[in-house]
Amino acid sequence: MSNYRCVKKGLPLLLSLAVTAGLFSGCGLRFGFASDPDVPGNEEGKAVIDTSKDDFIYDDSLRGTKITMLNSKAEIQVALEEMGRVFGELSGVSLEVIPCGDDTPYTKVINMYNSGTPPTLAILDLTDIEALSSEKALELTNEEWVKECSEYVMDFDSKVYSFPLCIEGRGIIYNKKAIEDTLGETFDPDSLHSLDDFRALLERLTAAGMETPVSLSMENWSLAGHQLQYLYETYDGTSDGAAQVTSMLSDGSISLSDYDRFDQLLDLFDTLKEYNVARLDPLGADYDEMAIDLADGKTAFWFNGNWAWPNLKEAGADAEDEYGFLPYFMGSDENDYTNTKIQASPSKQVMIDKQYATEDQQAAAREFLNWIVYSNVGQQMLVDSCDIIPACRNNPNEPADPLSRDIYNKIHEGLTFNAAAIVPSDHWKVLGDAMQMYLAGRSSREELASSILQYWAEQKN
Repeated sequence: MSNYRCVKKGLPLLLSLAVTAGLFSGCGLRFGFASDPDVPGNEEGKAVIDTSKDDFIYDDSLRGTKITMLNSKAEIQVALEEMGRVFGELSGVSLEVIPCGDDTPYTKVINMYNSGTPPTLAILDLTDIEALSSEKALELTNEEWVKECSEYVMDFDSKVYSFPLCIEGRGIIYNKKAIEDTLGETFDPDSLHSLDDFRALLERLTAAGMETPVSLSMENWSLAGHQLQYLYETYDGTSDGAAQVTSMLSDGSISLSDYDRFDQLLDLFDTLKEYNVARLDPLGADYDEMAIDLADGKTAFWFNGNWAWPNLKEAGADAEDEYGFLPYFMGSDENDYTNTKIQASPSKQVMIDKQYATEDQQAAAREFLNWIVYSNVGQQMLVDSCDIIPACRNNPNEPADPLSRDIYNKIHEGLTFNAAAIVPSDHWKVLGDAMQMYLAGRSSREELASSILQYWAEQKN
């Protein structure tokens, strides 16, 4: 995914907009720190971890080893620190978790390398792993956990250099109660199989009194990093396919006028615009207000990802409420996988340093990753303390919030597709601004297409 901006707790939302590559959920966007005690209600919902049932076998020779981990997923900083403390008590290995601060993950880790003090482990975005893998990352191809999350590991030239920390998914969030209260009947999300079905539901909701059923975020990182990414990721529903279409856009071998996904994407986007609660001033939409409108039932839908749960929770939503995801409907073909499946992919990867870390530090870092995957305590803390969806299928713990739980269930039901486009770090800004112009009605489809083609032509090597 990307170079996300890692922001400090309490900074204004506008400082968190440096986000890229499609999986923009997690990295420095502090949309409510699920693990931060400053977030309302966090203390009372704090996970209780039973360490007495720990069955993991630790390497006693590593006791006393000190390692560090750079964290670019700011909303789990507090939880990771607690994980480090518990891991340290059980293993005898000291683990310090270092936040990114105001730097992008890539800038932060490179600065640490340049100073000669890189972290032993680093939680980074997909683009960063790609850039650092062969030179600075320890090869992890033969690690036992690879088999537990084989569909989510990244490989370069058939080699694995990172551990997939978590899965995040996105689509059209729905508020089931708001829909049912408005229509006076039971809502079955599985009954929608196309854009035509979705539009028909929107028309019924407006006729029943919900004037504007859609919350539509205007931030450029959301528009280019979340919505426009479907242009690449739905080429064939794989990361390789996404790379293929960005390559074709760069070398000019594909035209958007001949690429059905472009018009399909904008057909849905135009639908969201039409029913947008902020349609009279779309660029004036407030992110937190979008969450409040959905939680209050003023709107029924909000395009976003499972990372939006802290916002909904703070807006009054309850973990027992029925929220879930509809697909990002692309066209009217009910057999098109985009109309039945949700995009979900590994948004954060963990690499181990091979340049500066000692053998003991590398071994301790490996033990920490194995502890996350195979120990009862590590498995539980990853899900219950960090509030994330694990990439490894052997983890039996299910997420507590309804958005992550819906993505988790869809993964296990085969109703997700794993595609993550790796794009340049300025993609969200340049094309996000172009998407904002289109959202505001200040440019046409043709002009937006021209902006996209021009951007990718400039990326040609």
